[in-house]
Amino acid sequence: MEQNAKKGTTTLGLVCKDGIVIATERRATMGHMIAHKNTQKLFPIGDNMCLTIAGLVADGQLLARYLSSEVELYQLKREKEMTLEASATMLSNILLGRRWMPFWVGLLLGGVDSKGGHIYSLDAAGGSIPDNFATTGSGSPFVYGVLEDHYKEGMSISEGVDLAVLCLMVSSSRDSASGDGINVATITEKEGFKEISEKDIDKKMSKINKEKGLKKV
Repeated sequence: MEQNAKKGTTTLGLVCKDGIVIATERRATMGHMIAHKNTQKLFPIGDNMCLTIAGLVADGQLLARYLSSEVELYQLKREKEMTLEASATMLSNILLGRRWMPFWVGLLLGGVDSKGGHIYSLDAAGGSIPDNFATTGSGSPFVYGVLEDHYKEGMSISEGVDLAVLCLMVSSSRDSASGDGINVATITEKEGFKEISEKDIDKKMSKINKEKGLKKV
């Protein structure tokens, strides 16, 4: 039972013209049972980055605390924000150090620094790969299909939010381990971390439902 506790997820991140969009759904499963319907899988890390988790919730929560503490210490010591590349490398080293007893997670690290917006995908063995878009979890095959068809370099934050909502609606309609609502956040140099309200997400889902026939999740 412990190996199956609280798994099953869809998370995604997109690099946009003015920053990044990052999103998750809320369902956590234990095997074939829905264990929780409002699981936090998106964690702000300081003002300029955030982390999504897929896999074992406890492992993901622990890594989010590790990263948050290290980023805060870095800023206190150096009086500047840690870059996304440095944060991804540090998190990769933590994962690699536990390769014989791994954290059972897939992570997305997204944010904005002096070099622009970034999305990093990190696996349980410590692999760290930057990309314009990435997705993790059991619903990721469905999301990649949508992203390959709809993602455009230089898209606006607003377009990125719409695309993220569409991706999670598609995933939740096909992946039984994904669903029960959507969390979406944006990070820009101007506004920092900003979570999209549930009311605004509901409006976007209703619009998509009318246009494409996808139900709310």
